[in-house]
Amino acid sequence: MKKQIPALIATFLIIGFLAVAMGATSVSALTNKNGTPNSSVASAATINTNQTQIDQLQTQITEYQQRELQYQQLLANDQSQIQQASDQIKQVQQLLVALQQKGLIQVRSDGTIMISSSTQN
Repeated sequence: MKKQIPALIATFLIIGFLAVAMGATSVSALTNKNGTPNSSVASAATINTNQTQIDQLQTQITEYQQRELQYQQLLANDQSQIQQASDQIKQVQQLLVALQQKGLIQVRSDGTIMISSSTQN
C-alpha cells in the first residue's frame, strides 16, 4: 500500500497539471482577439473581394467577346470588298484581252497601252 500512495499522488499531480493547462488554453482562446470568429469575418471579406474580382473579369471577357465579333464583322466586310475588287480586275483583264484580240489596242512589255488607229470603210 505504501507504493500505491505515491502513485496516486503522481496521478493527481499529472491530472491537476493537465487541467490547469487546459484551463489556461481555454481562457487564452476565449480572450484572443485574433481568434476564429474574426478570421471567419476576414474569410467572408476575402470571399466578397474574390467575387468582385470574378465579376470584373467576367465583364472584361464579355467586352472582349463583343470586340471579337466586331472584328470578325469587319474582316468579313474587308474580304467581301477584296472579292469585289478581284472580280473587277478580272473584268478589266478580260476587256483588255478582247480589245487586243480585235486589234484595237496593243499592250507593250513596259505596260503601256497603245490605241491602234484603225480606218473603217
